[in-house]
Amino acid sequence: MKLAALQMISGPAVTPNLDTAARLISQAAAAGGQLAVLPEYFPLIGASDAERLAAREAMDHGPIQEFLSTMARQHGLWLVGGSLPLVSNNPAKMRNTCLVFNPQGERVARYDKMHLFGFHKGDEHYDEAATIEAGDEVVTCDTPLGRMGLSICYDLRFAELYRHMGEVNLIVMPAAFTETTGRAHWEILLRARAIENQCYVVAAAQGGRHPNGRMTHGNSMIIDPWGEILVRMDKGEGVILADFDPQHLADIRTRLPALQHRVL
Repeated sequence: MKLAALQMISGPAVTPNLDTAARLISQAAAAGGQLAVLPEYFPLIGASDAERLAAREAMDHGPIQEFLSTMARQHGLWLVGGSLPLVSNNPAKMRNTCLVFNPQGERVARYDKMHLFGFHKGDEHYDEAATIEAGDEVVTCDTPLGRMGLSICYDLRFAELYRHMGEVNLIVMPAAFTETTGRAHWEILLRARAIENQCYVVAAAQGGRHPNGRMTHGNSMIIDPWGEILVRMDKGEGVILADFDPQHLADIRTRLPALQHRVL
């Protein structure tokens, strides 16, 4: 089964971002992709807090979710919808949510980002907790590849989240890592999660200079259970693909049964 990571440089308006996502999904499907992952905030980046809140959708209703369902069904693939804004229990906040659709266009999983990014360095300032309501549930779902674990961006720093998933064959990581933190830690953390969980990792990132001036790190990549980077992309929009090899995964877990050696 071929995995695809889609890299974008999203702007503040939903419609052009969906147009870009549609083009990249089509490219991934044409190249044989059977499971495609969009980046975090693929429908909008750089919008004001008010605009982001206005773009919130109720669960199973709204143009962004309809788009994801249509794309999955139209191309006959598993589609991980990066993240999009959904309504929260707090009317002044939103949920940063990753949705998974099967090839029939049915939503089969929802994960709300649990760890909210905060960073302060000079003029660079981020405080997701000011506008986002954190999720509280670890989520996996069954796919033809086996169990898949869902996570979003800042979650990558918290190894305990992935341990709570149990044994998974694949971790998906939609992200919008900043250039500052991404340059320092992105690859290291991704490879660590693949190695310690002995699974494939598909990391789909935002990658470039956004209309509001924000710079995201990009470097979308697909990593195998040994921690080897199979394919990566630096900056810009595009699609990368790699094969999921169940025999390779099984061989690694047999030769080095670290998951069976866990004590805690």
